[in-house]
Amino acid sequence: MDEKQPAAERPARRAVLTGAAVVAAGAAVPLALRAVGDDGAGTPAPARTAPAAPAASRPPASPLPRTDPRPNILLVLTDDQPGETDWAVRRTADWLGGQGVTFARAHANTPLCAPSRASIMSGRYAHHHGVLDTVHPYHLDQHTTMQRQLHEAGYRTGLFGKYLNYWHTGDNPPHFDEWLLQEPVAYHDGHYNDNGTVRNIPGYNTHVIRDRALAFIDRSRTDTRPWFAYVATRSAHELNIPERRYAHARVPEWPGRPSVFEGDKSDKPPFLRQAKHTYDQGKALRGRQLRTLLSVDDAMRDFRDELRALGQLENTLVLFTSDHGLCWADHGWLRKSVPYRPSLEVPFWLSWPARGLGEGTVDDRLTGHVDIAPTLLNAAGITPDTPHDGHSLLDTRNDRDRLLAEWWWNRQDQEPIHTWATHVGRSTQYTEYYRVRLDRQGRPTQGDGAVVFREFYDLAADPYQLTNRLHGATAGQEAALGIPESAARLAAARRG
Repeated sequence: MDEKQPAAERPARRAVLTGAAVVAAGAAVPLALRAVGDDGAGTPAPARTAPAAPAASRPPASPLPRTDPRPNILLVLTDDQPGETDWAVRRTADWLGGQGVTFARAHANTPLCAPSRASIMSGRYAHHHGVLDTVHPYHLDQHTTMQRQLHEAGYRTGLFGKYLNYWHTGDNPPHFDEWLLQEPVAYHDGHYNDNGTVRNIPGYNTHVIRDRALAFIDRSRTDTRPWFAYVATRSAHELNIPERRYAHARVPEWPGRPSVFEGDKSDKPPFLRQAKHTYDQGKALRGRQLRTLLSVDDAMRDFRDELRALGQLENTLVLFTSDHGLCWADHGWLRKSVPYRPSLEVPFWLSWPARGLGEGTVDDRLTGHVDIAPTLLNAAGITPDTPHDGHSLLDTRNDRDRLLAEWWWNRQDQEPIHTWATHVGRSTQYTEYYRVRLDRQGRPTQGDGAVVFREFYDLAADPYQLTNRLHGATAGQEAALGIPESAARLAAARRG
């Protein structure tokens, strides 16, 4: 599974390996409970953890005055968190949504972990950055990443948590001053590269990376450079393991949605017609995900408290999103990797009060992960020196009428899903599936590329994507839907 990479593709810096499990200075410590009120919907809210205790190394002195006007940047990335999960991250939604901007139409450009994260770091579509599956992270050109440009522009940079799947733990992540990189990613007692030393650290993943990120942020008391913290949790990825206090938290009832109970799937691609996951399975997965996200919400509260204590809340840009969504048995599917709304749509909040982004507004522009790097670099006053497919969300003139998402059938998938590309528009979505598969090097060389299936959905009239308008359509009906033009635009986007 973990394929060796050519030496030329491997970072020069390597971590020091330690044989025994060592407790890092930033490991999580037991925290007291603090009760919160009812969630307003008749569901008792579970007890939440108290704010993280300050690390022993934190100086008690007041922060030094800042002379650099550029904002700090806190990017928090969850794993497999779909929409309709606000219940578990209510304080995050209240903070960043209520005192920031909610991007209501945010999407993953590739609903798969490593390609999505590479798009976030580089601002590029996967067919440009080259990370098309989860086992070839070294295909990413590190020169194109936002952390490189932020670091070279004088930002103090830190990485805490998940980086790229199958990154060799002994390889230090380029362009970060500090890091606590976990690979493989586990909920408990993880294996980390801790600033160049590989060690096991006991504790719950969200707590461990939270405490290290807090310590990194707190060092701004004595280091007046602006900072960039990339915090990536295991939550809410399967197999979902909540922390002990939330293991049996009662979550709100979920009645499902029409796409879960779809009876006739004859208009869907062949692999989806065979999908048999049920409402009960989707409901159970939803509950497990929500319970793991409760800890993320605790961490977000602690980040806010720390920023307030440092006097940095106003001039810190905080962006919260997920690498992609997940189906809860929609169309019988219980995974990501498909071009449907539950798989593509993600929560996306941004707050930066000093820039005026603290008013609790909703932005309905079509938004993708490729927009994150341009946005953060724009906030830092950096002109990108590598190409971007996205654009800065800080400029409201930047808009699009369709957004590209894409996925490649890779060797880890036994089912014949087929490679696909889709254009999500303001009110419609056009998708093509191709006879293409990735080879052992993660390159799309297998198959003739022929279109094997197509879908077109009227998202305004059919938001749950129940009726594929191309099923049994005549050439005249396709022309009336604008399919020839849609196909040409999608082909151009895949080439561009």
